[in-house]
Amino acid sequence: MADDRTAPGISPTEAAVLVEHMETGARCPGSLIRVLVYLTALTWSLFQLWIVSPLPYSLGFGVIPETQARSIHLAFAVFLAFLLFPARLPSTRGPRIAAGFYLILGLGLWLLAWQQHQAEQPWVTVYLLMGAVALALAWPAWRVAPLERIPAVDWLLALTAAFAAGYLFLFHQELAQRPGRPELADMIAAGLGMLLLLEATRRVLGPALMVIAGVFLLYTFAGPWMPDMLAHRGASFGRAMSQQWLSSEGVFGIALGVSTSFVFLFVLFGALLERAGAGGYFIRVAFSLLGHLRGGPAKAAVVASGLTGVVSGSSIANVVTTGTFTVPLMKRTGFSSAKAGAVEVASSVNGQLMPPVMGAAAFLMVEYVGIPYVEVIKHAFLPALIAYIALLYIVHLEAMKAGLQGLPRHRQTRLWRSMLGLGLSASGLLVLAGLVYYGLGWIKTVAGDHAFWLIGALIGTAYLLLLWLACRVPDAGAEPDPNITEVPDPGPTIQGGLHFLLPVVVLVWALVVERLSPGLSAFWAVLFLVGILLTQRPLSAFFLGRGHYRRALVAGVVELGDGLVQGARNMIGIGVATAAAGIIVGTVAMTGIGLVMTDLVELLSGGNLMLMLLLTAVICLVLGLGLPTTANYIIVATLMAPVIVDLGAQNELLIPLIAAHLFVFYFGIMADVTPPVGLASFAAAAVARADPIQTGIQAFWYSLRTVTLPFVFVFNTQLLLIGVDSLWQLGLTFFGALAGILVFAAATQHFLLVRNRVWETVLLLLVALTLLVPGVWMDRIQPPLTAVPATAIDDIAEAVPAQGHLRLAVSGYDLDGNEVTRRVMLPLGDPAPGRERLTEAGLGLMILGDQVRISFVRFGSPAERLGVESGAQVTAVLVPAERPAPEWFFIPALLLLAMVAGNQQRRRRRGIG
Repeated sequence: MADDRTAPGISPTEAAVLVEHMETGARCPGSLIRVLVYLTALTWSLFQLWIVSPLPYSLGFGVIPETQARSIHLAFAVFLAFLLFPARLPSTRGPRIAAGFYLILGLGLWLLAWQQHQAEQPWVTVYLLMGAVALALAWPAWRVAPLERIPAVDWLLALTAAFAAGYLFLFHQELAQRPGRPELADMIAAGLGMLLLLEATRRVLGPALMVIAGVFLLYTFAGPWMPDMLAHRGASFGRAMSQQWLSSEGVFGIALGVSTSFVFLFVLFGALLERAGAGGYFIRVAFSLLGHLRGGPAKAAVVASGLTGVVSGSSIANVVTTGTFTVPLMKRTGFSSAKAGAVEVASSVNGQLMPPVMGAAAFLMVEYVGIPYVEVIKHAFLPALIAYIALLYIVHLEAMKAGLQGLPRHRQTRLWRSMLGLGLSASGLLVLAGLVYYGLGWIKTVAGDHAFWLIGALIGTAYLLLLWLACRVPDAGAEPDPNITEVPDPGPTIQGGLHFLLPVVVLVWALVVERLSPGLSAFWAVLFLVGILLTQRPLSAFFLGRGHYRRALVAGVVELGDGLVQGARNMIGIGVATAAAGIIVGTVAMTGIGLVMTDLVELLSGGNLMLMLLLTAVICLVLGLGLPTTANYIIVATLMAPVIVDLGAQNELLIPLIAAHLFVFYFGIMADVTPPVGLASFAAAAVARADPIQTGIQAFWYSLRTVTLPFVFVFNTQLLLIGVDSLWQLGLTFFGALAGILVFAAATQHFLLVRNRVWETVLLLLVALTLLVPGVWMDRIQPPLTAVPATAIDDIAEAVPAQGHLRLAVSGYDLDGNEVTRRVMLPLGDPAPGRERLTEAGLGLMILGDQVRISFVRFGSPAERLGVESGAQVTAVLVPAERPAPEWFFIPALLLLAMVAGNQQRRRRRGIG
């Protein structure tokens, strides 16, 4: 064990290489090609900034329609994918499966071309060219080229892929004039583009997403030969390619649109923030605050990964960035290599659940759920927060079990001084937040049209002041040292980088207060970061009196360019992932396989609701294996989120659409942890020099709290702040959820004050269930909802709070003609007359006597997303029943917890484990 704990981790340089190989491309070509790649990535970032900025509309120049912007976005992604990611790494061992696959595919396509020619069918030329490209793909997959050069065949593939992806931009007018009537050139571009997109996906992300997308594409054509449950009429090659490549229903659909409009800017924001030095600052702050506690480095890893995850779109990059500093420190304080890596995995994966970015899934939820971005953040915040607090507690329990200590402080302070300092810091932040919110709001009211410039001047002044304070701290910008032997003082450490928080303030202000679009909010935050990168070095030189301002300015320009390029390289994987996931979305739209998934889960679960949720969770885990966060969410949201809503409605359980999407998102994310394919676990094992399977199993055990939370908020939607209308109710919800998840952590770790006995673990799980879902007992005494006549729907809709939900019982007929009654939870917007709010939610009603019929359902509306159909009847409106609050059950649960804790305290005093 000693050897395990003292074995060195990888160095920051090795970590950078690991991230580069896994995330941004393993190739390192010569200087001329490197310059070309640099300029291409830089152009991509500048293009994305241009299309999101207000400038094209202000100048009346360079306005690019959304579909054409998606085409250019994908062209950049696939071009860089073929240049930077080799078909096969020199270090790869084992059979050349990809080469064999492409060889068989190419010959099969030529055979198909011959057969189609004999039958005088169209598209023979397309099949011949696709076969030739498939054989060309087999060559680099078979013959490994050095990473220092790019083979000629990859240049040819990169240019062909970029042309095929950019086809919608280059020939948009011609395509608009002949919709549904593709010509030979259209089919060539679509066929070659589809083939090269799948290969780019394999190179960048591994075979998992390529295989899944390929299976769905094959399903499009093979429908007539499928078993009865999966059968459909099938599609011709022309129809499938038109849908998948030449329209906005497949590859160039919503997912790629979100990647183009929102995700790129947020990934760029994270890359620039990291380049400015914020990543190291977050790690130093977390370590200075928590490094001296029991298991302090592990607690610092949790907090640092949470802060990094706020702006990061990749759990793997998060693992490697923070892990190179925290993992060696965890091992030095007594954690085994596997446990140190597992803590890093659990905290980094949780970073993908933490708003405001959530691994880019937050922006996709806006499109799929149909609610404002701010609402997505509100619903996702509380579960992510308590999951992080629970992980801190798990780390504390591990340290207690092993008797571990933290590192010594640089300067010892009394506990009351530390608590006083923490309290003053927290209160100071609250006061500052209040001043910012109300102060800037007052300025907007008073200054009117001049408020923008006045607020900008105030933020600029705050930047100068905070940078001046940072310059007064010695070594403020130093990189975290994994060989550190004592914990630095928190005060100077925090002071040394407060200006890094200003771009985050600008981002949150624009999103939450100004209610700007996510893309425009990220644009202003990125613009502010550009200013920081250009000025922080010259200004620091001025404040410190060092001179050499020109050298400092040049260094800032270089850092800005590197940050823009790094942001683009980070987007290659997300760009090809969202495009490949669009194949799956297009297939679902063409074949109706979404209904098949509902029938399959219902058949396997036998109608049991809990079994249905478990099956859905397992399917999400399987679908998410080996996939990046964004593609993962697109797939599980397309296939499994409707399943949860439909089957919940049939079982009289009201599941809000956002709860279903968060449920599948959480389990999709867990695929990053789960062996044998958990990518984050493999990255952490490499950092910790540990066994990847053991690391993954330990990380999954630490993540049981994350596995539990989706089940909790499906049955207790107050955890998503749905139906929470007062501060008292918010406090009760937060207290119950936090206490419940901590008790659950103690039960799963078999340790509260000393090691649990079996009966204590059972009681702790019972207490956790009661605290997390208090309605589980009250609902058995009295139902939570009562039905009122449907004719009162307008009045009740008007009384629903802003952004609240209206619960309806709706009766209609299924495809077999059977009458089906289901319950739906319809989200309503801002306060307005009841009928107006219902219309805004997409529901048109016709009241005839005591009957309420749905006259229309607007396409793309919240009502349509919930599966409500026109012609159905609203049989009742469901309102909360008059009954005692379920939270009364907290009292016996806490008494039971006190009994267990008291029993363990007596054992601890007697020295009994």
